[in-house]
Amino acid sequence: MATAMLLLSQHSLSLLHNTTTTSKSSFRPHIISCSSSKPSSASYRTSRRDLILLGLSSSLPIILPSPASHAEEEEVKMASVVDEINAYTYMYPLELPSQNFVFKWVESRKPERYSSAAPLSPDARLRIVSERIDIIDNLVISVAIGPPNFQIIKSKDKSSWTAKEIADSVLSDKSALRVTSSQRMAESSVLDVHCSEIDGEPYWYYEYLVRRSPTKTVQASNLYRHNVASTVERDGFLYTLNASTLSKEWDKMGPALEKTVASFRLLPSTDNYVPPNKDPWRFW
Repeated sequence: MATAMLLLSQHSLSLLHNTTTTSKSSFRPHIISCSSSKPSSASYRTSRRDLILLGLSSSLPIILPSPASHAEEEEVKMASVVDEINAYTYMYPLELPSQNFVFKWVESRKPERYSSAAPLSPDARLRIVSERIDIIDNLVISVAIGPPNFQIIKSKDKSSWTAKEIADSVLSDKSALRVTSSQRMAESSVLDVHCSEIDGEPYWYYEYLVRRSPTKTVQASNLYRHNVASTVERDGFLYTLNASTLSKEWDKMGPALEKTVASFRLLPSTDNYVPPNKDPWRFW
């Protein structure tokens, strides 16, 4: 099958059960500069977002500390997903036991190859290859693939790319409106960016707000979506997992979505893997 919920995932989640409860932890992640192979004292950061967004390694369970504002670690039951077509995996939340809250996910887009995936902009550069939504609670988790925007990223050397450049590159292609890249970027407000090297590959993390189009029926508090995302490069394309909810729901939903973003990993390709540049004319 192209995608599956596994009791034991095949690679990076080998130590995780299909349904896992995260536990308490007090570790400090070791953040490595993506442009250097040696960590420095400046590589350690202690912000809340960094501690939550970063995993230790793709080969270890994702066990993350709670935000400083929480007295105790929020337990989150999570399930794993593997997309063999595009060769990645991530975990998504099923339940918040302490709040007696159950997520109501629907797989709105099953994993598919890049050439047949739904575009996020008129130029069809960035495309959604899979998506699951919780309509009741206004949550979206999606994976999109697209080429880097070299009008924003000035260097072809991946080791020199910054998290801010990656965020701007992805956001510049993420709009259904026929507007310029700079106008698309203006729709978003980036709150935080950083980079971590995992298994020798840079993963770029960013947090941002997007203002939705106002209507007479939408209240001001519902106009902004709070997003967190992780991006990694392979075969000349950027793979991005994005998770979002309404800003007013962020305190409740944010920690679980951040754990989802932290769990995103590329997997070794199998016979089912389809590179994004293969058969670009094919739409099935």
